[in-house]
Amino acid sequence: MSETLRADGPGPATGARSGGAAAAGTSWAMAARVRRIQPPIFEMGLKGYLYGEGAVRLAKAADRLAADLGVTIVFDPQHVDIPAVARATENVLVFAQHMDPVTVGRGAGYVLPEALREAGAVGTLLNHAEHRLLLADIAATIRRARELGMSTVVCADSPEEAAAIAMLGPDVVLAEPPDLIASDRSAATEIPWFVERAVELVHRVDPGIAVMCGAGVRTPEDAARMIRLGVDGTGSTSAILRADDPVATMTAMVEAVRRAWIEMHPDPAGAGTR
Repeated sequence: MSETLRADGPGPATGARSGGAAAAGTSWAMAARVRRIQPPIFEMGLKGYLYGEGAVRLAKAADRLAADLGVTIVFDPQHVDIPAVARATENVLVFAQHMDPVTVGRGAGYVLPEALREAGAVGTLLNHAEHRLLLADIAATIRRARELGMSTVVCADSPEEAAAIAMLGPDVVLAEPPDLIASDRSAATEIPWFVERAVELVHRVDPGIAVMCGAGVRTPEDAARMIRLGVDGTGSTSAILRADDPVATMTAMVEAVRRAWIEMHPDPAGAGTR
């Protein structure tokens, strides 16, 4: 993990990747867990591709899909679009793309958890390959999210990092090999061992943590392959938002996730009801 947050910022000290911060997170993560993000999961991350009215229109389409198919859709727009998306939807989980472990008061330029929650976010994405964090800051932000009843999806760039992050107690670990993100090569096809290993290592730490995997998911079959490798969910950004018809592309992927989930979990109780 790269050292991207200043050590003199308003959050906790950021100088260590392990040791005290990780140990504290480990004991805290072992507390009783209630899985709040139910599989199958599809993460629709907008990054900086879509905003404003376009983001709201896509959110409404995702909301209908979540209701009709029973798939949990995590929808993370730009921060400024969170209130509009939250007002326009009922079924998607509106997430921030990032949150900082600050408290009310000083901290100009940082993203305050209380402000996100009041804006309508129910959780946050953390540590994406395009916005890396220190392990200590991930731990502190997960704790802040828990204090406010918010969920966390934390990204990892390797199965080993996924296991380290699992020790901090997130709701979901999203493992993605950085070199395949936004590419035309799916991790499920190119390096299926990466996907399976991430599931294995995270569940050794805590089987209650949901595991997702992405990177290079461009087709419905890519999405289905991910589910068949044992993950709880997947997602896509560039393939959907660069498509001629983003809604149709998103719909096909979410439908593929649901079909693959039912194939892997034939018990109706595990077929995506939340």
